[in-house]
Amino acid sequence: MNKQFELLKHFPIFAQLNDHFLQEISEIVIEKNFKKSTIIFMEGEKGEAVFFIKTGKIKISKLSSDGRELILNIYGIGDVFAEVTLFNDVNYPATAEVIEDATVWMILNEKMEEKVRKNSELGLEYIKILSKRLFDSQEKLKHMALNDTHVRTAQVLIKLAQEHGKEKNGIIELQLPISRQELANIIGTARETVSRALSQLKKDNVIEIKGKSISIKDMKKLKKWIGA
Repeated sequence: MNKQFELLKHFPIFAQLNDHFLQEISEIVIEKNFKKSTIIFMEGEKGEAVFFIKTGKIKISKLSSDGRELILNIYGIGDVFAEVTLFNDVNYPATAEVIEDATVWMILNEKMEEKVRKNSELGLEYIKILSKRLFDSQEKLKHMALNDTHVRTAQVLIKLAQEHGKEKNGIIELQLPISRQELANIIGTARETVSRALSQLKKDNVIEIKGKSISIKDMKKLKKWIGA
């Protein structure tokens, strides 16, 4: 069996598939290597493929009506993106940019659609991913509407810690160098406002900041900021 076949098992969307079907999937995978800052596709371009992250990190963002960047998510190893274009014949709804050198597997939509039609388990896993994306989007909109910036900052830091954090001696370091502006673009507010929230968290000894590196020193205190 080829190496791609074995690695496919580590992607949640493929984990429940039998070996025969995994072998079929591995035969349509196209592997691509991207350097940091490379644009994989732009918002509005024709949606032609689904992407799976083997290594590295990818930023998904949109432009607001006034030209500001809104970061929808940052994906890492094992994540899927551009899945919304499958079966829809739509353009990519956002831009995908490499923020850490990445190896990405691409499967053309026409090939993926053919496989999904043949296997109900794959179709079910795909529905789960789309449902999770919809839920996350609804939660983000709800938080932006109901919570102040300090609460939203804490919520984003907790999410980033869960998805990109590495714990050592009780401190969780975000394995994701991120600027104040990028953090503001995720939260949906001004950089100055986020800086004030981070300064307060640092003053309260909840986080530690070194350049673009953020570490969470006290997760319990951070969760108190959101009432958890």
